[in-house]
Amino acid sequence: MIEFSLLTALLAGLLGGVHCVGMCGGIVAAFSFRADGSTPPFRMHLAYNLGRVSSYVMFGALAGALGATLKLAGFMPVQTALFVLAQLVMILLGLYLAGFNQWVLVFERAGGALWKKVKPLFQKLLPVKSLPQAVLAGMAWGWLPCGLVYSVLVSALAAGSATSGAALMLAFGLGTLPNLLGMGLFARQLQPFMQQRWVRRAAGLTVAGFGVWGLLTLIYPVFSKP
Repeated sequence: MIEFSLLTALLAGLLGGVHCVGMCGGIVAAFSFRADGSTPPFRMHLAYNLGRVSSYVMFGALAGALGATLKLAGFMPVQTALFVLAQLVMILLGLYLAGFNQWVLVFERAGGALWKKVKPLFQKLLPVKSLPQAVLAGMAWGWLPCGLVYSVLVSALAAGSATSGAALMLAFGLGTLPNLLGMGLFARQLQPFMQQRWVRRAAGLTVAGFGVWGLLTLIYPVFSKP
């Protein structure tokens, strides 16, 4: 059910804003305070996020292509296992967003070594002086080790094709836009609301519910029928 997967990824990005406030707040602040001021803030933040989402789409395409390779090689049990893994990770992600566990942070630690190699390039792009430079800085930002991104990337791996994987990460990236654009423009007003416990719990449990539903569609195919 690619439509359901895309909707899940979109809503995971949107509801994951409770994580984005803490994870990317420093990055957004760096963009806001280390720009040269010659370009309107909204255009600059839009360019940053265009670059970030572009990186996500590239990751999704690579993960989807790997999943397709496994499928073409006849590893259907592996494909099913990847789907189950994607739903379990989605459940863990939701519980993390709700504040019940931190197991998803294992993904962030695993990506830390890669970020250390990208970070110097990212820092050289600051202060940003043009929109193309903002896009490049955003692409580097997309490599920031983030449990939310990596969790959805597991779903892209299970998508079964490069196109589907890219579409999944695009949907996720678009879901994160309202929060991260809003953070860049209205950080002081947005952060207190997003950090309220009931907001975190509601968002996290909703995301976990997506994973539970995905498992139900596998166990009981009737759930996947319209």
